[in-house]
Amino acid sequence: MGKSPKTSPYEDVPKRGYWRSGVAQQDPLAIDGIYRRKFRISRRDAIATAGSCFAQHIARHLKARKFNVLQYEPAPRGMSAELSKKYGFGIYTCRYGNIYTAAQMLQLAREAFGLSVPEDRVWERDGRYFDAQRPNVEPDGFETPEQVLRAREGHLGFVRQMLLDMDVFVFTFGLTETWVHKDSGTVFPTAPGTIAGTFDPDIYEFQNHRHSRVLGDFVKLKRLLRRERDRPFKTIVTVSPVPLTATASGQHVLAASTYSKSVLRGVAGELFDTYRDVDYFPSYELITAPATRGMLFEPNLRSVTETGVNTAMGAFLAQHDPSGNSPKEPKKPAQLPQSEDADVVCEEILLEAFQK
Repeated sequence: MGKSPKTSPYEDVPKRGYWRSGVAQQDPLAIDGIYRRKFRISRRDAIATAGSCFAQHIARHLKARKFNVLQYEPAPRGMSAELSKKYGFGIYTCRYGNIYTAAQMLQLAREAFGLSVPEDRVWERDGRYFDAQRPNVEPDGFETPEQVLRAREGHLGFVRQMLLDMDVFVFTFGLTETWVHKDSGTVFPTAPGTIAGTFDPDIYEFQNHRHSRVLGDFVKLKRLLRRERDRPFKTIVTVSPVPLTATASGQHVLAASTYSKSVLRGVAGELFDTYRDVDYFPSYELITAPATRGMLFEPNLRSVTETGVNTAMGAFLAQHDPSGNSPKEPKKPAQLPQSEDADVVCEEILLEAFQK
């Protein structure tokens, strides 16, 4: 006898495809099958990290498992862990700080390859001078604008080398909201006047990037790197689960945060569906899933707890290092409690001025 025809197209859907069996009946700290890697990362692969905060967690967990995570601008010998973090050392592969938007990452790559130069490069505060593209990596600033530009030239050399050397690029999408130099289109990681510089509505404007802009910027980044490199590379994208600390959109911050994360998740999904060399790791879903009931956030409902980080990284490493033990946490500076330490690194400082 022939095989009976299907009565429903959902007959063959596995348990992971149903909400009850895939989520409601699962241990929220060990949701089975939510991540299945598209490609393998070997310990020989040169891994670079950039973006918003969750890329930092992936980097430190991979380092703990002896993966080849690139580090081009390490802290000076003898500098304490707390001071290193304050000055932006060791957080990402290069010392660029958080890169919240795809537009900012594309701009950095173009600058590193000598294809464009951002406008309004140096900001001032109280007689000290800051790199407008990474104003928080030198908390006390420089004595002269020339010192800022010399330091940036050296930094860009490291960024260029990273983009040429990497085999795997881990990028976390953080925000859609950004501040832009009106005449040139230069984007900034922080609002002018927040850390340094002076806000002038005639010079700067707020932008909230849509799906098409975010996707287009990341695709342009991929094409740029394809032209400049002599070999292919793989990309792992994630979406930061950390909500906005403030919004300049005029909306309620909850609605604004939902919009931002929805756009970024949509872009990540389209990249995953379109490109064989782009994988999506669902750290956002693992942290914010209804099954967790918010327990993977600190009391401020923004900072991700260490349990949350380990939950997400457990799913990641189960695919990329299945022979290893549970994620090994690098030792944290004794001066900072875990929640405060995580918030310092992950803080979305772009719009802090408005909260103040």
